[in-house]
Amino acid sequence: MSAEQVSSLCEQLVKAVTVIMDPASTQRYRLEALKFCEEFKEKCPICVPCGLKLAEKTQTAIVRHFGLQILEHVVKFRWNNMPRLEKVYLKNNVMGLISSGTQSILEEESHIKDVLSRIVVEMIKREWPQHWPDMLKELDTLSKQGETQTELVMFILLRLAEDVVTFQTLPTQRRRDIQQTLTQNMEKIFSFLLTALQQNVNKYRRMVGAPQEQEALTTPQKTDVGQEPKAQANCRVGMAALNTLAGYIDWVALSHITADNCKLLEMLCLLLNEPELQVGAAECLLIAVSRKGKLEDRKPLMVLFGDVAMHYILSAAQTADGGGLVEKHYVFLKRLCQVLCALGSQLCALVGSDSDVEMPPNFGKYLDSFLAFTTHPSQFLRSSTQITWGALFRHEVLSRDPLLLAMIPKYLRASMTNLVKVGFPSKSDSPSCEYSRFDFDSDEDFNAFFNSFRAQQGEVMRMACRLDPRTGFQMAGEWLKYQLTAPVDTGPMNSKTGEGLCSVFSPSFVQWDAMTFFSESVISQMFRTLDKDEIPVNDGIDLLQLVLSFETKDPLILSCVLTNVSALFPFVTYRPEYLPQVLAKLFASVTFEVIEESKAPRTRAVKNVRRHACSSIIKMCRDYPQLVLPNFEMLYNHVKQLLSNELLLTQMEKCALMEALVLISNQFKDYERQKAFLEELLAPVAGLWLSPEMQRVLSDPEAFISYVGADNKIADPVLEDPSGLNRSRISFCVYTILGVVKRARWPAATEEAKAGGFLLGYMPSGTPIYRNPCTEQILKLLDNLLALIRTHNNLYTPEMVARLGETFAKALDMLEVEKNAILGLPQPLLELYDSPVYKTVLERMQGFFCTLYDNCFHILGNAGPSMQQDFYTVEGLATQLLSSAFINLNNIPDYRLRPMLRVFVKPLVLSCPSEYYETLVCPMLGPLFTYLHVRLSQKWQVINQRSMLCEDDTADDNPESQEMLEEQLVRLLTREVMDLITVCCVSKKGGEHNTTAAVDGDDDEAMATEVTPPASAELTELGKCLMKQEDVCTALLITAYTSLCWKDTLSCQRTTTQLCWPLLKQVLPGNLLPDAVSWFFTSVLKGLQIHGQHDGCMAALVHLAFQIYEALRPRYAELKAVMEQVPDIQRDSLEQFDSKLLNPTLQKVADKRRKDHFKRLIAGCIGKSLGEQFRKEVHIRNLPSLFKKVKPLLETDVIENEEGEVLTAFFEP
Repeated sequence: MSAEQVSSLCEQLVKAVTVIMDPASTQRYRLEALKFCEEFKEKCPICVPCGLKLAEKTQTAIVRHFGLQILEHVVKFRWNNMPRLEKVYLKNNVMGLISSGTQSILEEESHIKDVLSRIVVEMIKREWPQHWPDMLKELDTLSKQGETQTELVMFILLRLAEDVVTFQTLPTQRRRDIQQTLTQNMEKIFSFLLTALQQNVNKYRRMVGAPQEQEALTTPQKTDVGQEPKAQANCRVGMAALNTLAGYIDWVALSHITADNCKLLEMLCLLLNEPELQVGAAECLLIAVSRKGKLEDRKPLMVLFGDVAMHYILSAAQTADGGGLVEKHYVFLKRLCQVLCALGSQLCALVGSDSDVEMPPNFGKYLDSFLAFTTHPSQFLRSSTQITWGALFRHEVLSRDPLLLAMIPKYLRASMTNLVKVGFPSKSDSPSCEYSRFDFDSDEDFNAFFNSFRAQQGEVMRMACRLDPRTGFQMAGEWLKYQLTAPVDTGPMNSKTGEGLCSVFSPSFVQWDAMTFFSESVISQMFRTLDKDEIPVNDGIDLLQLVLSFETKDPLILSCVLTNVSALFPFVTYRPEYLPQVLAKLFASVTFEVIEESKAPRTRAVKNVRRHACSSIIKMCRDYPQLVLPNFEMLYNHVKQLLSNELLLTQMEKCALMEALVLISNQFKDYERQKAFLEELLAPVAGLWLSPEMQRVLSDPEAFISYVGADNKIADPVLEDPSGLNRSRISFCVYTILGVVKRARWPAATEEAKAGGFLLGYMPSGTPIYRNPCTEQILKLLDNLLALIRTHNNLYTPEMVARLGETFAKALDMLEVEKNAILGLPQPLLELYDSPVYKTVLERMQGFFCTLYDNCFHILGNAGPSMQQDFYTVEGLATQLLSSAFINLNNIPDYRLRPMLRVFVKPLVLSCPSEYYETLVCPMLGPLFTYLHVRLSQKWQVINQRSMLCEDDTADDNPESQEMLEEQLVRLLTREVMDLITVCCVSKKGGEHNTTAAVDGDDDEAMATEVTPPASAELTELGKCLMKQEDVCTALLITAYTSLCWKDTLSCQRTTTQLCWPLLKQVLPGNLLPDAVSWFFTSVLKGLQIHGQHDGCMAALVHLAFQIYEALRPRYAELKAVMEQVPDIQRDSLEQFDSKLLNPTLQKVADKRRKDHFKRLIAGCIGKSLGEQFRKEVHIRNLPSLFKKVKPLLETDVIENEEGEVLTAFFEP
């Protein structure tokens, strides 16, 4: 082709590129230009001369970049078809560009350097070492020309390591060839990198006038202006060398890193004090110190605990922190902190192992510097140190070291500061805020981080207190006493709960909150660690008395006080006489109000205190029932008194107190006495629940709506709520029934149960049969409960929804809180405590319906485990449940169906003895599973159509979020249903441990295929029972296999690994219709089309398809017809696979090889992510094999030859 043609084409290309990059171009112009350029790259035979011409130094950077892109495209997509001479011509020209075709190191654009290095790496990936043995020598020669070339060589070496080792973006054999050759030349490569680093840094320091450690004789001179660019060029090469080292240090043999008395590590430590290079040096150091591998090889890393290294690390940290907050220095500090953490991990691995590593001499200095990071103002740095502290405190040798033990009080003292929640990025009330603005986008972000950081600190503090329990307790005591006497500081923001009260951000509250967390962690650990007679009982009781006598009207502080009461409560087991005081304190808090008799709705903070007090009482009765038993009468009278006033407590609070009583009554260990007590306790409930009026209300939806006031129109939706009392009566009954069913139990010890009259006899299998003292009472109330559930379900019929009053049109909708939880939206921080729990009567009504629905099903879910055979043998139970819980499901929304499956159906089925499968479980689950399959299929069909059409829908206020919510709900319901089916049908013999996503393996083809479910995933007794019934069996199989095509990856993966094969295996012995078999197999392949882009899912589905094909292909030729429809399938390869499969006389190939073959056959239907779908395939050919399988070559064979004829050893016979 003539030079003119090249020139004119280049002119057109320059114009096109200019149009593409010009912001003023119209879209049509830009697209035309783009199309012209792409077609040129794909089809033009003279790409190489044009690319080289456009890449000349005289062109603009944008044009040169495009020219180089053309050359890269040629190497990637046309290399295999280019004549040898053309390849050599291109290679020589590209090397020429590196040598003399770029601007100098400081002027050249980074994207030009990047693309140039990419071209060389693409050629290396195709030709080295077999066809280009001198590649390293050529790069070495280039680097001798100057800084510009040296930097480009570094880029090439780094990119090569990334492609071959880190990202592994080339075929296995090529990757092995290149990696092995790299390894054999590693000594040279490392020596090249280190020399370049050392020489350039020395030149740079000489010019900048840094005080030289190595060359102390030269007096530092200030840089003269002419030298500045030269110094910058040297610095730039130094940076490139560090970046390249970072790409190698991660995977080369440790001996290269520790060679020459750890020269590399020493240089890196030196560079920590060089402002321009310190981040790169810290990065390399971090990668080196984080290396795993044989302990013996890691021993030399301990040199970093030596005087010199420690000195450099610490002085670098002090300098970086000295000038306040500068982003660059802060990034460096984070790296250094990680280096110290990694050093700690190495120390833990090496000390006390068989590698006879002594305690390092500077361990104390190390701990001091580590503590400095733990006390730094940055919350992020503080949190980064926690895991390492934990490892040190847990270590069996280090934890006994006197230096570490002396550190514990200092660590705990630091924790006292670190637990205080300050440092919100939007505030300026602490030095931490400034740092948080670098680390967190919003206060919510910071809040989420801080909560997990605090939990982590709790863990580590408990470990520290295991080593030194008394110190922690003493500190907790001092801090508690200080808080009890400190004046309250509410800060600038007042709480909406009341004047002069704390908000979540008040200085007093954050201190109380931190102190409470500290004392809770420390005291609980002390009781676990010390022997009984060593516990400082007197000190503990003194603290308890101080806390009990402390009075406050601030709900947030009172909540902390209650936590401290609970934390100190174990001391009461030594002095039971203090129990009445504790109870009095808790009961006073149950009825806490900020302003007595106030009509305003209670805020969340007040509600939390009351709830907190109730749960403290329950916890006390659950964990120390023997201790509370002697005070039972006092407790009972107290509760009776509170219950007598209908308005004093909410229904939930009343029931919590009743639950506490039931827990203590379990300690009577006397069936008749406990039964009589429960009868007395439930009498008011039974009176209300069984009254004719309540019976009418519970069984008629219209009467129910009217009774709870949902058909009214209300003028003042905040204060007016005429039917509130009616609702609370229903809630009270339901809560109480639930509390009793959940808590009443027989004694755990069979002997005690027998003596107390709880044991009825034994099953044929020898399992004891117990009776629950609450059974008689609860069963009396069951009919009305089922009536209420039936009524509640019927509220969702269109006629009933139409009867809701104007104010309550959305009364059956989800609460905002539920919506936010499903969409994953964070709650605003302040609102949590300051706003009323329900702001309007509509919200109150929504809350009522939601809680009522959940609690009714909780009762049914707990009834089985609680009353056992007495519940399962209720006459016609299956029919009763079908006509109440499962009625009108079509109108029940997904957000109500989910909890029903989770809290009622699942526990009922799991606790049901196999004797009742036929009478109760199968008649109930059969219709349910059939219905759920139909429902989910319709829902997913709507979602799929919606994503295909994306039609405009302006009916709703906010259609996008409504659609997202609906879609997310369908996903969650799908998971719930599939989980229920799995729990019912498949025994969990390790089935769950295999659902983790596959890890990318060593080579591409076999990647992740090994996620095989365990062979032991068998059907349960219930599963077999369900599969015997034809309609249920069909529903289960169709649901399991259809669900593979629904767009929910998590559900697909779980179903594939746990459910699909065991279900299908059960019906294999029977005669399946050919169409059915084809349908099962096609469903799996369709699943692959949708989910194939996710490795874990893809591996599980490929395995399932393989199992089905291997098991059923011999009986059903139809499967081959399905296979033939797979896009791009190679027919001959399929024939080969089939003939091996169908010929039983042939020796079976290994399972993995067969599966890999099968995976290649169905590759055409494995879905790819959007980014992969239209990507042009790159084909890299394998070169002649490098290594005959003889004894491995010794590295010395290759490296001996000083002149650099590296590859002679390969070609010797």
